[in-house]
Amino acid sequence: MKKTTGWLGLLMVLMVPTAEAFNQEIRALFTPDPAQPQKNIFINKTPDSGYCATYPDECKQHNMFSIRIPTRFGPSSVIMPGTGVPIKVPANWRQLTVTNRETGESEVVEVRITGIGSDYFLSHTAASLVGVTDDREGHQKLWTNERWVYAAPPCQYSGVGAYTASTYRFFWKTPSEAPCTKFAAFRIPFMSFETMDFAYELRTPNPLGMSSGLYTGSMNYFLGPGQDFDIGGLNPDDGNLTLDFVLDVQHTLKVDIPPGGNQVVLEPIGGWQSWLEQGRKPVRLVRDQTFLISASSRFTMRLECEWGLPNGCAIVDRVTGIAGIVDVSVSLPNGLTDGTGQTVKRMSLSREASVVFHPAFYADRKPGKLHFEMPESSTNHVILNAQGRPFYGNITVIWDSEV
Repeated sequence: MKKTTGWLGLLMVLMVPTAEAFNQEIRALFTPDPAQPQKNIFINKTPDSGYCATYPDECKQHNMFSIRIPTRFGPSSVIMPGTGVPIKVPANWRQLTVTNRETGESEVVEVRITGIGSDYFLSHTAASLVGVTDDREGHQKLWTNERWVYAAPPCQYSGVGAYTASTYRFFWKTPSEAPCTKFAAFRIPFMSFETMDFAYELRTPNPLGMSSGLYTGSMNYFLGPGQDFDIGGLNPDDGNLTLDFVLDVQHTLKVDIPPGGNQVVLEPIGGWQSWLEQGRKPVRLVRDQTFLISASSRFTMRLECEWGLPNGCAIVDRVTGIAGIVDVSVSLPNGLTDGTGQTVKRMSLSREASVVFHPAFYADRKPGKLHFEMPESSTNHVILNAQGRPFYGNITVIWDSEV
């Protein structure tokens, strides 16, 4: 009989679960407010959940916003009398970089955690653990330093506390980055903390110095004993928390020219009477044109000329080709400055280089002026060669928010 030997190959696979990071988007928006042109700040657009959703007035008073994440800490092992149950959060300012993906510009955002809260769950009712019949008295006597509505220092009282027989809802303000520890007065077989509320505060850059668009960046935190968020010294379901920041900058740049303002007629100062009646030649030909500007971001100005000469734009007698130079300058309203922070008064514009202007605050329909001037040499040349025909040409003034 022929002997047959068979082999069975087994592929052994060990699957080790890994903790998934919890991601939370933090979104803030800047749009200029005509009613408050000096208010150059981002407005938080992240919907509140947890503490600030329940107590919006308290959070508004302290410029706080809160998020609830579904992370459970625990359960603990046996907690013996005298054992501390710590709470610690990243209360100091931390920096992250947000970047505009289209322009590559980066800015710094700062964030700190200003409050922390949760629900603790006990293995038994607080009253039974303490040996009383009243739930409130049970929660009070279970800890050496009062109920959890009263924050352990350096955390601070927020006035929020709610309980059932075996649970206690609390929220503490966190002015400093140090453990706030409650101490057990009785033996607790085990406890856990269900969900986590945290309040945060932001420091955002000045949006007037930022280009329009979305600026994004992330801040990562670790959760667990001795980590950024330490809730009761217990292990969480998820050990990572990532805050994804989105700063949305929506600028305004709008220029309004009054009706007929696109037809600029150059004249001597005081009109043509001195020339017509007394034969006195004009020294210069000028015209100012008012415009209304709304601007909340940097912008540039430059010229395009139908008739360009090496030293500027020109107007031309189309028959003879005789031309005269026209210099163009601009004066801007208060709050719009040049690159050195100076007010803008009769700043020359050119074809070769764009001039960058900066808003100190939002200018909403504020008047500025374009100054058109033919200098003395060109004025004399044009008058000597005039033959009763108009000199004209198109000069385009360009305001551009794409700096």
